[in-house]
Amino acid sequence: MTEQQAVAQAIEYFDSGEFQQQLARRVACVTESQRQDRDAELHHYLQQEIAPQLEAMGFNLHYIENTVAANRPFLVATRIEESHYPTMLCYGHGDVVFGDDENWRADLNPWQLKEEGDRWYGRGAADNKGQHCVNLAALEQVFKARGGKLGFNCKILFEMGEEISSPGLAEVCQQQQELLRADLFIASDGPRLNAERPTLFLGSRGAANFRLRIRARDNAYHSGNWGGLLSNPGTQLANAIACLVNQHGVMQVEALKPTSLTPAVREILGDVEPGGMPGDPTIDFNWGEPGLTIAERLYGWNTMEVLAYETGNPQRPMNAIPAEAMAVCQLRFVVGTDWKNLATHVEAHLRAHGFDNVEVEFMRGSPATRLDPTDPLVHWVLGTLAESSGKKPALLPNLGGSLPNEVFSDILGLPTLWVPHSYPACGQHGVNEHMLKSIAREGLQIMTRLFWQLGEQGEALIAAHRAHKEAR
Repeated sequence: MTEQQAVAQAIEYFDSGEFQQQLARRVACVTESQRQDRDAELHHYLQQEIAPQLEAMGFNLHYIENTVAANRPFLVATRIEESHYPTMLCYGHGDVVFGDDENWRADLNPWQLKEEGDRWYGRGAADNKGQHCVNLAALEQVFKARGGKLGFNCKILFEMGEEISSPGLAEVCQQQQELLRADLFIASDGPRLNAERPTLFLGSRGAANFRLRIRARDNAYHSGNWGGLLSNPGTQLANAIACLVNQHGVMQVEALKPTSLTPAVREILGDVEPGGMPGDPTIDFNWGEPGLTIAERLYGWNTMEVLAYETGNPQRPMNAIPAEAMAVCQLRFVVGTDWKNLATHVEAHLRAHGFDNVEVEFMRGSPATRLDPTDPLVHWVLGTLAESSGKKPALLPNLGGSLPNEVFSDILGLPTLWVPHSYPACGQHGVNEHMLKSIAREGLQIMTRLFWQLGEQGEALIAAHRAHKEAR
């Protein structure tokens, strides 16, 4: 069978309705990882939904208990055809965020896939069940087209705790490096640039949360009796935040600005235009770092956000000067940022501007990652996306959001290639989440062609990648 015949077979499978039936069954699994009463569902998803599909393709299954978060298990599936074949590592997560059943549209149920025009509604349809269903289906089609072979070695890592920040994932990758050893990483999560353009991204921005607090005194005091005599921590903290990021959203802490927005990255982002699609919010063009395009602000720069702010009692405000104020802030950052010293840099900046009473507490963070955009593997995937779709694909040096990409790029040392099958207005993490059928169908074509080519060209592709890496 030829490559084109394999792709045609994949489309025939999709159009038959079998893919939709499988996705509907998986959406019906209530795999909310934040809830402690869903443990059985999380295990069921791996053992009864994912495992049989992989066993049918001759994968060996390794169930790994999570030593950091109980009952948020891992599954590593391996299929080794020839020792000299290149090995691809793939990834997916079967857990979802809270269903939030009561807030969905009245005629929708988050645990029942519903078709409406080009949309399949259901919790996890986009994040991430629909996306890994596409990739597993593509593997199946190549396996069948080659008469029970892939033409490359394949390993797949599934986790069930991504929506609670992937506890235990780094530990598994550190402890199971031999089991997970591979030559390249290809997976699907997050959104495309937009619904129309197939997209490849090479990593993700990092995220670091930190808390700011001013404790002025032990008690609140009547604002009439003491106003003008006692400092107001709410007012002070508002000014301290404005010292970190101004009224136009421009971050003021020089030590936390990136060094990686190179001419090469700017050239790539010159072909990228975020937003502007149906369902997207209206972009505030005058917000953020001046002198940058909106693509450069989102994918090539750092932003500081206020996630929550509290002083006094917002639900029952009283005529009193509050005793303290607190804000949770976040730094979204790209590679080339000294994020590990975030608290030190924020505190030094505040002290230099007279805010000596602000406590700065680092809460948690994950690093930024980015594969070299000039890597031959990048050119290969972009070419395949264009060939499969007939469209010019978008290349993003990194996703604007965050994924646990560092475990694959830093711990396992793999070149990371992400081909998403969702789009920004899919409703993930919100109500009425959905997958676009058109993207799923196109995604199946793309991944079938990509996996077929890996079986034909894999050894040459990996050799080119290694030569490029050594030269760099």
